[in-house]
Amino acid sequence: MNEDIKVNCAIFQKQEPVIKNIAEKINSVKDVQEKANLAEEMQKEVEVFFSCTDYDKNNIDCESCRFIANLRKKTAELIIKAKRLTE
Repeated sequence: MNEDIKVNCAIFQKQEPVIKNIAEKINSVKDVQEKANLAEEMQKEVEVFFSCTDYDKNNIDCESCRFIANLRKKTAELIIKAKRLTE
């Protein structure tokens, strides 16, 4: 993910480092089960973005946040599907 992403939102500023940390852990582990567990944790953290009560579809920061959240969600889903393929 691009290091220069700037979203003017307190929720994003609080959640994104948490999610980024989980993503780094996913990238560092080799075990598929452990990756999937971390991906499930990521999904829970990403849900904070989707449940934001301040969301405004006309606000560029909100749109950027949702775009990033969707990418994170899809990444987590792919990792979880990969785990199912190894079972």
